[in-house]
Amino acid sequence: MGRTVKKFVVDNREMAYQDIGQGPVIVFGHSYLWDSEMWAPQVKVLSQHYRCIVPELWAHGQSDFAPESTRSLTDYAKQIVALMDHLDIETFSIVGLSVGGMWGAEVVSLVPQRVQSLVLMDTFVGLEPEVTHAKYFGMLDTISQLQAVPEPLVEAVTPLFFADNASQDNPELVERFTESLRNLKGDQAVEVARVGRMVFGRRDQIEAIEKFALPVLIAVGQEDKPRPVLESYLMHDIISGSELIQIPKAGHISNLEQADFVSKMLANFLAKAL
Repeated sequence: MGRTVKKFVVDNREMAYQDIGQGPVIVFGHSYLWDSEMWAPQVKVLSQHYRCIVPELWAHGQSDFAPESTRSLTDYAKQIVALMDHLDIETFSIVGLSVGGMWGAEVVSLVPQRVQSLVLMDTFVGLEPEVTHAKYFGMLDTISQLQAVPEPLVEAVTPLFFADNASQDNPELVERFTESLRNLKGDQAVEVARVGRMVFGRRDQIEAIEKFALPVLIAVGQEDKPRPVLESYLMHDIISGSELIQIPKAGHISNLEQADFVSKMLANFLAKAL
């Protein structure tokens, strides 16, 4: 990994982040079970015109375990604002995928005057639907108890992240992710599960996003399984003036499955929004 990770201490824990490029600031939020490297293709393109800051979620990448006092994504959003304060950044845009979009919307609610534009990718900021809530909490309990991701769970979770033909179209991507799940062990597994409960037990932000008055792009992989296209249409209907783009032949990690498409999409949106 040829990346330079910086560290920021908040609530007595170290949050890792990348800080690449110069210009208007874009803060990227990665998916649960991934890290800042997930955004590498987009950062490579966008850092030519923008300053790209990519924090790593607690217990992910090189960030420490979550502080004891961190109980929710609202708490995490406050820590992201603290990172911006630490870097003397007044205004910024947010590009968030999955949990990155969930905490991204929380940041907009916390400091609406500071966020210039928002991209919600493969995410949903309402409550987790009851069926998936029960399913995911069951999985997280298993991981906590075993302090590992058992093979049947690896086989169940992996396809959730990708388009139907990903094993043929992007075999290395799928294999890398599968290995990362198999390597999740011990305290790290327990702490990743704790963060998972914050993700899937998140608060309902549907009423909050009705008040959003900034440029918003909603994008979703056409084959996204955990966050179906319908959820993106729901948010699009609620956020006035938002635009919606479906990403062809992409699942949940659409930015890696269709890297060029997503890089161009973000460049176009940011050029208009900023």
